Parts: sequence; C-alpha cells; structure tokens
Amino acid sequence: MTNVTLSIEESVYKDVRKHSEIKWSEFVQKVIKHRLAELEKLEKNPEKESILTMLASGEALK
Repeated sequence: MTNVTLSIEESVYKDVRKHSEIKWSEFVQKVIKHRLAELEKLEKNPEKESILTMLASGEALK
C-alpha cells in the first residue's frame, strides 16, 4: 500500500487527535474511493462535464 501525506490546519489536527477512536486513515481511504466512483460515473456521461469539474475542484468539499 502507498502512503500519502496531506496538510491540514492545526485546529483540524487538534480535533482529529481528540477522536483517536476513529481510524482516520481508513476513513480517508473510503472518502477517496467514494469520490473516485462518483467521478467514474460522471466520466461516462459527457453531459455532466460541469458536475465533473465541480467534483474535481475543492468547491465540492466545502
């Protein structure tokens, strides 16, 4: 398995540390897989290009 490093704000990191019962690596893996599945579905339908662009951008995460 490949390791990925990401940057998060210090305040977010502190909140993450408060919830050590959550397997954050597993959680992030599931979120990434879910987003990739959404993108694959949209790639099959060219009429959904604007939605694909939105999902690929950071705007969808807000």
